[in-house]
Amino acid sequence: MPDKLAAATVVAMTSATRNQGKGGGVDYTDRQYWSGLIKMSLSKFFILAELQRRPMHGYEIARQVELSTKGCCAPTAGALYPVLREFEEGGYVTALIEHTGGRQRKVYTITDKGQRAFAVAVEAWREVGAYLDGQG
Repeated sequence: MPDKLAAATVVAMTSATRNQGKGGGVDYTDRQYWSGLIKMSLSKFFILAELQRRPMHGYEIARQVELSTKGCCAPTAGALYPVLREFEEGGYVTALIEHTGGRQRKVYTITDKGQRAFAVAVEAWREVGAYLDGQG
């Protein structure tokens, strides 16, 4: 069953683009469009936020993101692992293979570069929040 983020994104994009080709373009009055867009943007932020707490394997990261956001952001494996690969290739996280119960899994740890990236992301989101609150 698709997670809430993926489902919301698909619904938002489908709903918002329903009138494309009919002179209507994207329906920017569609709340689902904006919710899906915001949730997609927040996924990377929340993945780094959870890795700030401690090293974790992929399923655990996805579960913690879902729990900490009360279901608002719940990345699927199809969304999570490409982001983790991107973070690993960019030097924002490292991954070590852990052997548990005869199985292998990657445990991801945020690097100093990843911590700096998260700090920049926090500043950017605070700036947006302040703007939305009329303080920016």
